[in-house]
Amino acid sequence: MNIESLLTETAALTIAGVLTVSVGYYLIKDDIQTFFRLTSAGRPQDGKAELLPLRLQAHERLIVFIERINPSNLFLRLHHQGIAVKDLQALALNEIRSEYQHNVTQQLYVSAATWNVIRKLKDDTLAMVSNGARDLPEHATGIDLSKKVLQHMAGIADNPYDLTLDLIKKDIHQLF
Repeated sequence: MNIESLLTETAALTIAGVLTVSVGYYLIKDDIQTFFRLTSAGRPQDGKAELLPLRLQAHERLIVFIERINPSNLFLRLHHQGIAVKDLQALALNEIRSEYQHNVTQQLYVSAATWNVIRKLKDDTLAMVSNGARDLPEHATGIDLSKKVLQHMAGIADNPYDLTLDLIKKDIHQLF
């Protein structure tokens, strides 16, 4: 065998191999592109896709928090027959603080303005319960405290609990 025939056969086999691989690539090119498109679609581009469920859950939990500290729901849940005003006040204040502490980490997932409103709502609720109890006589009952706070709430033109819920709903709508 001479060198010329070896080079000719090698060149022919190389050209045939390149043509075979090229034809094969063009036949499955669309499948390869589809595969890479699907695998990259499953990965979030900047982490926002993974953050969305956490943000939605945070908004849900804050809605529950607001509903639980709303005096109309709070006193209904905590009231026991014949409870003294000081006992109901202590239960209510403890419940509000506990609920807040349970949800404090949700501030990571909501806007700073929304979290400030929620914190202020908590502080105002604590003050409202404390002020209502302060003006009642020692022998007053929990029903007297409930009535006093709920009458105060009825005198407020815009319910702060409803306004805060509306703010959270607006925040949720901005996510989409």
